[in-house]
Amino acid sequence: MSDVRKAESGDRFEILDDAGAIAGRAYYVDSEGSRIFFHTKVDDAYAGQGLGRTLVTAALDATREDGLQVMAMCPYVARLVERDHQWDDVVVPVSEAAIAAVERRTQG
Repeated sequence: MSDVRKAESGDRFEILDDAGAIAGRAYYVDSEGSRIFFHTKVDDAYAGQGLGRTLVTAALDATREDGLQVMAMCPYVARLVERDHQWDDVVVPVSEAAIAAVERRTQG
């Protein structure tokens, strides 16, 4: 169970279970050359299986492949990139503009 895809809506990555059901999501906003990750959630039924790490790892790798920088507003993503330095080349500090972009996305 590690099939990760970018949702058609273009606002999140999803990890699927063996039956094709969505088991978790990593939400983001793309703005000014950065992908701002602001919320990650794995459904309770899948807790403790390492799906959050699998999901976020795939999302960060895809972000690098897309030529974007990473801003980690989501606490889970922030902890992962702080501990695992394989994305140091794309991680940048969260900016005020990024915070505003996420606020626009989540409020409307």
